[in-house]
Amino acid sequence: MQWFENEDFWRDLYPYMFPPERFAAAASDVTKILALTGFSGRTVLDLCCGPGRHAVEFAQRGYQVTAVDRSSFLLDRARERAAEAGVSVEWIADDMRHFRRPVAFDLACNIFTSFGYFESEEEDLHVLRNVHESLTGEGVFLMEIMGKERVAKNWQSAFCTEYADGSLLLQRPQVRNDWRRIYNEWTLIKEGRVETFRFEHSIYSGRELHDRLLAAGFHDVQLYGDLERAPYGLDALRLVALARK
Repeated sequence: MQWFENEDFWRDLYPYMFPPERFAAAASDVTKILALTGFSGRTVLDLCCGPGRHAVEFAQRGYQVTAVDRSSFLLDRARERAAEAGVSVEWIADDMRHFRRPVAFDLACNIFTSFGYFESEEEDLHVLRNVHESLTGEGVFLMEIMGKERVAKNWQSAFCTEYADGSLLLQRPQVRNDWRRIYNEWTLIKEGRVETFRFEHSIYSGRELHDRLLAAGFHDVQLYGDLERAPYGLDALRLVALARK
């Protein structure tokens, strides 16, 4: 079993990956995404939607939203949020390597470093090609990940976070495969119990992600340091790629 197929991983780490303030930021994120992309279409794909933070927000604004994730636990949380908000979203349980719906979406989003899970770079490229095929002729794709440049500049071999409920989360990352992959070991200490989770993913520099998107068929790729058009560089908080079909 691959780490991302383990529902216990998403269930046990859910409060730490998706605290209330992360949900609260979704409205601002979507506003910035719409401004950055200049979006005037109707159909939206949220690829690796997680608990539906952005999918629900897009739906609340009247867009026709399809949201894809392979975790049944996260999709259940997303459905609950949609029901609470009184909106309709098409929720699809599928692997991002498999999902493809030709010429169906005006906008596709992949947010919160939900890319690079697979060991093969060819699989990552296949995902990008699926997105390209799924976009309409004037479609646009927005990605938001942690860039390799920021990881290198701010590298820490271990760090610990204490939460309001008294739990501790110890994170110990390691660089592997010639700076192509990050291996993570997260140890959660809560109510006298200790659980350790291990996962890894690829990391991309701005140039590497730019070239992957071009190789997938996108013809216009722009990089930013956040959703507000900050330049991408060593001081960028995130790596945001805007790619047009």
